[in-house]
Amino acid sequence: MAAKRYELNEAQWSRISSLLPGKTGDAGRTAADNRLFVNGCLWVLRSGAHWCDLPERYGQWKTVHRRFSRWCHAGVWERVFAALTADRDNQYLMIGSTIVRVHQQAASGKGGPGIRRWGAPEVD
Repeated sequence: MAAKRYELNEAQWSRISSLLPGKTGDAGRTAADNRLFVNGCLWVLRSGAHWCDLPERYGQWKTVHRRFSRWCHAGVWERVFAALTADRDNQYLMIGSTIVRVHQQAASGKGGPGIRRWGAPEVD
């Protein structure tokens, strides 16, 4: 079965599945389908859509968002990212200009003649 757009393939899923809570043997409730949940989170994060636009195949958007938030507060995502970035063979770790943005006030060109900008001569 081919992975749909924004979803994890088999190799990617096998790398993170053991790091996620809800496995058989873990304390608490056993997750119905961690992979479907993670794919739903990735769909929202990669597409840039609002949570309420999550396709129904991933479940109710409020439920997915609530679980995503609980995992954030519990540090689950941090543990997953730490494990993935520790791998020296990670081919996908990169930062591009689409991720790093200038603060809103720094990006504007507004300012009066009395405001000194970097590299601009002082106004007397």
